[in-house]
Amino acid sequence: HVQLVESGGGSVQAGGSLRLSCKYSGITYNPYCMGWFRQAPGEGREGVAKIAHYGNVWYADSAKGRFTISKDIVNNNLYLQMISLKPEDTAMYYCVAAPGTWCPGRFESEYPYWGQGTQVTVS
Repeated sequence: HVQLVESGGGSVQAGGSLRLSCKYSGITYNPYCMGWFRQAPGEGREGVAKIAHYGNVWYADSAKGRFTISKDIVNNNLYLQMISLKPEDTAMYYCVAAPGTWCPGRFESEYPYWGQGTQVTVS
């Protein structure tokens, strides 16, 4: 049973930083892709960053140079370090997971497991 629980969201001023965390369970012994999606008000969900089982990473153009995805396999945590935040980064951020050695594409339907989300507001 896969569970993903996000934390670390909040309200910050433009230019500030946040680190999102995702505590995961149920996938420790199998290869999984993990990542972060976000959904801004009135918009669809978009992929932000992904990390494959062996560590290959992908970032959306909007995240490159500002966001860093990482995982702690000892403590079962996924992180998203965000710096130089902009108002357009305001969104609900979701931790996602998909089984397999490599990551799926950019569609939310390709990720069967989702957390409940954590809100990030940049003003």
